[in-house]
Amino acid sequence: MSSKAAPDVVLIGAGIMSATLGVLLKKLQPELTIEIFERLDVIAGESSDAWNNAGTGHSAFCELNYTPEKPDGTVESSKAAKIAESFEVSKAFWAYLVQEGYIKSPESFIRSVPHISFVWGGPNVTYLQQRQKALEGNALFKGMQYSEDHATLAKWMPLVMEGRDPEQKVAATRMEAGTDVNFGALTRQLCTYLYNQKGVKIYTAHEVRDIEQEEDGRWSITVKNATTGKKRTLKTKFVFIGAGGGSLPLLEKSGIPEGKGFGGFPVSGQWLICNNPEVIEQHGAKVYGKAAVGAPPMSVPHLDTRVIDGKKALLFGPYAGFSTKFLKHGSFMDLPLSIKYYNIRPMLAAGFDNIPLTKYLIEQVRQSPEDRMEALRAFVPQAKMEDWDLETAGQRVQIIKKDPEHGGVLEFGTEVVSAADGTIAALLGASPGASTAVSIMLDLLNRCFKTQMNTPEWKAKLKEMIPSYGQKLADTPGLCDEMRSWTGQVLKLNVEEEVAK
Repeated sequence: MSSKAAPDVVLIGAGIMSATLGVLLKKLQPELTIEIFERLDVIAGESSDAWNNAGTGHSAFCELNYTPEKPDGTVESSKAAKIAESFEVSKAFWAYLVQEGYIKSPESFIRSVPHISFVWGGPNVTYLQQRQKALEGNALFKGMQYSEDHATLAKWMPLVMEGRDPEQKVAATRMEAGTDVNFGALTRQLCTYLYNQKGVKIYTAHEVRDIEQEEDGRWSITVKNATTGKKRTLKTKFVFIGAGGGSLPLLEKSGIPEGKGFGGFPVSGQWLICNNPEVIEQHGAKVYGKAAVGAPPMSVPHLDTRVIDGKKALLFGPYAGFSTKFLKHGSFMDLPLSIKYYNIRPMLAAGFDNIPLTKYLIEQVRQSPEDRMEALRAFVPQAKMEDWDLETAGQRVQIIKKDPEHGGVLEFGTEVVSAADGTIAALLGASPGASTAVSIMLDLLNRCFKTQMNTPEWKAKLKEMIPSYGQKLADTPGLCDEMRSWTGQVLKLNVEEEVAK
């Protein structure tokens, strides 16, 4: 086993999170040395890949699970507002990178695509009306249109309305400011930038096998080369575990007290992907519906226009499933091996409290092709089976946390877990994930690089990269408009040229 010089920072996993953190750190402190380790032989091959990502361009414009209905019939909008704000921060950072020439072509990873929420049935229509009221006063949702008129909706989404019962009570909202983001393409461009920087090394087909803290506070990392089988150890001052579903096992190996009590609940997914170019051309939006009772958030049904590697695609789903793997390219032993003495109680308690979810997943796994087509036809009434192919999507691991009242609770968000000394952090969870990567990494920097974040130099650099840094766009409508205008221009998000047209 060989040992090499110690980098300042080690990033585990070459996905959107590590790539974002790496670029932020390199811009804030150029002299930092960074090494990135990816277990696959490609960059962004797991959760960040376009075909694996359950939702792209998450900005809370159309995802109804971010605006739950309260017992009194009104709608809670705080989570949607937070996600929308975070997405604007991401766009600002990307616009800065494009403007500075670090990313050459914004069209390679982001396009304008309208975001639509669509519901049917009296109670759901009432819910969407309440949601519109809750959001319409927020600057982040400026321009949201609402309609119950079949003819209007047919213009917004002809494929969805064609063949639909004219008497069916329907409603939809539309945000033209919506986007489609290919996080795989973006991650690869961020990693290309990093690769070309002095002091940065990226290793693919290298798996981190162990993490252990030394007496001096540094971390000893054991890495195995999947090609040669050779192992080496290296030491570093700071570790970020951004390995998607693989983060939990590595967090457990670190042994930090803050990581105790966390468990993981894996959820897999499948897509129906349209193979008929004529059908694909009839649709140009992301249309989200309401999730079934007991369904996990990443299983909110949606008919999704995407641009992947320059080609327009149409996907429906995702259909949820269950696998004991924590990664799409993982092991069936991932879940069993993640169970430890300190998280078995939270995991059992969360399982007991989420019996409807378990029942839902079993039903999803047992679905026939006809069952899947029935779900699709709720969105596309005239869908034909021969126009759609079933493909496996990515793997997600939901967080199970200790809870003093229930013993353990299943969380459907993302969470940064960091050590008290700030030398290691891990990202757990899934939705909304990639779209809020910049805000999540800024939160991590505030925890783990607190002293530096409070220096005038870092503050000035952050303000240069994200002009709205330190301000809330929801509270400053003028700044929100100004930021959207700037990012739209730089990222070429022109609604006149949107994919829908």
